[in-house]
Amino acid sequence: MAYSAKIGPSILSSDLSCLGSECVRMMECGADYLHLDVMDGHFVPNITFGHPMVECLRKSVGQDPFFDMHMMVSRPEQWVKPMAAAGANQYTFHLEATTNPGNLIKEIRESGMKVGLAIKPGTTVEELAPWANQIDMALVMTVEPGFGGQKFMEDMMPKVSWLRSQFPSLDIEVDGGVGPDSIHKCAEAGANMIVSGSAVIGSDDPRSVIALLRTVVAEAIQKRSLDR
Repeated sequence: MAYSAKIGPSILSSDLSCLGSECVRMMECGADYLHLDVMDGHFVPNITFGHPMVECLRKSVGQDPFFDMHMMVSRPEQWVKPMAAAGANQYTFHLEATTNPGNLIKEIRESGMKVGLAIKPGTTVEELAPWANQIDMALVMTVEPGFGGQKFMEDMMPKVSWLRSQFPSLDIEVDGGVGPDSIHKCAEAGANMIVSGSAVIGSDDPRSVIALLRTVVAEAIQKRSLDR
């Protein structure tokens, strides 16, 4: 079983006026990676930031933090090379945003980044399945993408369970409304990469929240390996 518990704070929940120091603070609090939400105002209603911001962050925080780019954009092909040059480590695009996932997967790999493939709540997990052996991570959205602070959609958990049963060593990420209240459901379903925004960053003690999330996921992974 190749996967492990990883917690990635969603930095969009930070005070955006001091994003560099917020990224450093999250890593010091035990984050395994940083989840960066890129929104273009087209694929989703909001606009966030692009590769110039990622480049500045990379310079500010150094090479260590793993940048997981969640590309909520309508033309994901357009930003592969700029994001790679800016210092992104993983490029997670939406299945709904491209007509040629295979080509895009190849392009991301060739640019030196890991490949993530995301699906919105309305997209079936079977649509992702043909690509699962070609990607590093599947992202199951547990809210509609585009806004922070939404309520966790528990009815997305069967997608996670199905992916875990079909692709036992795949990294499976959940994103949206995930925190101490919903982490047990995510962990039991088989998610191992946990994106958490306000529950971690808005907490008085992010370190303890990150540790709690990781412990719950690690215990579920251990239990799964014992049950096999």
